[in-house]
Amino acid sequence: MSDEETCDLLAAVEDAVSTGAAADSADCDERLKGLPRLLRYAMFITNGSQHVAERLIAEIHELCPQLPHSAAWVHKRTLETGLALAAELDRRAVAQDEPNLRSLADCVRLLALPTPHDSDHFAEHQRVGKALLQAFHASARHAEQELCCDIERFTFGWAALPACTAIVSRSMSAAMNAAYLGGRTAEHRVAATKTAVRRELEEERRTQQEAEEKEKTAAWQAPAAAEGEAIPERHIVVARLSEVEMKNPKLKDILGPLKHAVNTPLPLVDVPPLHKVRNALAFEFPYAMSVIDFALADLVGRATVRLRPLLLVGDPGGGKSRFVRRLGETLGVTVWREDAARSDGAVFGGTDRRWYSAEPCHAFMAIAQGKIANPLVLIEELEKAGTRSDYGRLWDCLLSFLEPETSARYPDPALQTTLDASEVSYVATANSLDPLPSPIRDRFRVVTFPKPAADDLDALLPAVLADLARERGLDAAWVPPLDGAERAAIAHSWRGGSVRRLRRMVEAILRERDLRAVRN
Repeated sequence: MSDEETCDLLAAVEDAVSTGAAADSADCDERLKGLPRLLRYAMFITNGSQHVAERLIAEIHELCPQLPHSAAWVHKRTLETGLALAAELDRRAVAQDEPNLRSLADCVRLLALPTPHDSDHFAEHQRVGKALLQAFHASARHAEQELCCDIERFTFGWAALPACTAIVSRSMSAAMNAAYLGGRTAEHRVAATKTAVRRELEEERRTQQEAEEKEKTAAWQAPAAAEGEAIPERHIVVARLSEVEMKNPKLKDILGPLKHAVNTPLPLVDVPPLHKVRNALAFEFPYAMSVIDFALADLVGRATVRLRPLLLVGDPGGGKSRFVRRLGETLGVTVWREDAARSDGAVFGGTDRRWYSAEPCHAFMAIAQGKIANPLVLIEELEKAGTRSDYGRLWDCLLSFLEPETSARYPDPALQTTLDASEVSYVATANSLDPLPSPIRDRFRVVTFPKPAADDLDALLPAVLADLARERGLDAAWVPPLDGAERAAIAHSWRGGSVRRLRRMVEAILRERDLRAVRN
């Protein structure tokens, strides 16, 4: 070989070395860094990496610079030059006691060997196969699962080459055919694994569905069982929820102090002696005897308290709200007050459980507060309810509560169960009927609430004094009646009309009494 040819050959080697080094620098797969060299080159081939032979030349050149056998393989990439390079590396590994050269020799064989169609190079194939297998077992303990699968496919693909010459390509190298065979042998294993995983998922799904069905069955059976239990006379179960629902974290937050009213028979308050109720109300509202008789007539013959919807219409200050409150108190039922001007359908009818501010309908809250199934709901100034329908009008929402058929099966949006609120009484007040829609007027019994006249003063004063004494926490006996001068002062200023105004005047006289007592 001439000097010029030698220089060209050395230049080719240097070019291959620099190309291989550049390829290594650009393709820095972190997964492959900890693998033995032979497996790393096997993965380069499997992944279709660029300049694989050049990378190997760069590594050989680092340990054995200016090696003629390397130059020969670079110049002619043939089986003969490859095997000659591998043999020289093996010789130097023994002579220089350098094991790295032996692994480089196996890597050269990996790249240079053709598919074994005869037995000429079977020993070379067998040596590479054994090295692959040993490296795989050494690396499988710490390599990630996906990388282990790729290495296993290539290793066993290489081992299967001698027996599979009929189904591989003669034009491809042994390494390329090993990658192909490994993929084919893994197909059935992957398919079997997918089938097993799919069956496992289907089994889990079936088990979950069966568990959900059992929960649903329990949810339906629990209320049914509760219905079958003996309920005391004049008691009703207003709300029924299953044990599964009661354990729902969202529902537990909503119920809070209302929990005692669920799945529990609640008492219905009996109708007290109506003549006693009439006398008590007549003492406080002597000017409203017609209204008293109209309201109490609804309870004649009933065992428990339930008034049909009643609407009191009258001028402001006539004592409508106070009358309703005292009506409930004398009948022995709790009174829930609702301000129509500050309420809408979403508030009174309950808020859906999905919302952060979810709460049950106010009829159920009235029941839970009073711990009875037949409280009285007072709706103040019904005509002032909002007319916007963004969250539902109060008037429209009330329709479901005023009808016995629908109130006995009211679907509460927060509890997500039907409530039996059929025993709740609704009494509303209004200053005028004009704004009220006809469906509301049709469902309420409307009665005019009169204003007291000047002649009613003497009848009103004892009730006003007794009411003020209760507010002060005193017995009415400790508040003396008005004397002549005090009564004359009030009679001079109050000519009938607003009971609210009369009450303020009596309060002023009581304050004056207190001041005189302090001065004396």
